[in-house]
Amino acid sequence: KLQILVFVGMLESYGEGAGADGSYVHYTKGGMPGYYPPIVGKGGGQIGLNLYKPFDIFPEQDEAQKTRGRQVEINNGRLAMLGLMSLLTESNGLIVPPLDGIESFPKYAGNVMIPFSADFSLF
Repeated sequence: KLQILVFVGMLESYGEGAGADGSYVHYTKGGMPGYYPPIVGKGGGQIGLNLYKPFDIFPEQDEAQKTRGRQVEINNGRLAMLGLMSLLTESNGLIVPPLDGIESFPKYAGNVMIPFSADFSLF
């Protein structure tokens, strides 16, 4: 668990601009949302592939297609968050109209917020 957490944390810090050059602009300061700086040649030259388009086999898109793709990705993320929150609330016994009609929907007996409690441990 810990190595996965550290690896994702390293990617996140790099994606937030820790390893980017001076031309990188963070998305909250006017940069492009979803942009991940290339990592080829980083880490002492040990990284040989980028995370996004590692083999560069997809055709280039024009600006309209990129804009549409970004908007679709944002909408998919919003829908995923909405779905997750509806499942969490329904599993805790709260009323969620679309899921109340499913008779066999399982109820979760545990505490879904346990990772945020004071006695939570990774080990």
